[in-house]
Amino acid sequence: MLNLVLFGPPGAGKGTQSERIRDHYGLIHLSTGDIFRANIKGETELGKEAKSYIDKGELVPDSLTIKLLESEVDKHQDANGFIFDGFPRTVNQAEALDKFLARKQTEVTKMVALEVEEEELIKRLLERGKESGRADDQNEGIIRNRIEEYQKKTAPLKDYYRNQDKFESIDGVGEIDEITNRLYHAIEKK
Repeated sequence: MLNLVLFGPPGAGKGTQSERIRDHYGLIHLSTGDIFRANIKGETELGKEAKSYIDKGELVPDSLTIKLLESEVDKHQDANGFIFDGFPRTVNQAEALDKFLARKQTEVTKMVALEVEEEELIKRLLERGKESGRADDQNEGIIRNRIEEYQKKTAPLKDYYRNQDKFESIDGVGEIDEITNRLYHAIEKK
């Protein structure tokens, strides 16, 4: 089973690249952002709770995120593997994911990080906000807060996976096809 953690700050291209990786390797793409947005749109209790954090540019608490993700994985018993997009975001979440996958007799195969400079991220997110109408992508202050939250809380995961010899860093700037090919190379690297 191929289980990938696709990692990077908001606007790094995880959503775009996840679709390509999903199709290429026949994986299930699980985006916590998409899962949260579906719950927010459906006005579920979980969605309302998640929205209160997302609207401030904060991370949704681990317990809420983990519970939701486990239920999504359980829906796909016959999967070839998963792309975890936007999860884990903290070492606590990574440890919880490892324990959960171990109960399923599998593990994270590799964590691939898309690296993009902050000013490029802001430019990409503001453009995405114009196209998508997403409120969290239309305010530069909220965007900067999201990037800062990522740097403080999420970036330490690189060391967590590096210590397991599962970390690969990829240049996330360039043509989409170039970035995809860099990802395929990193995923297939032994």
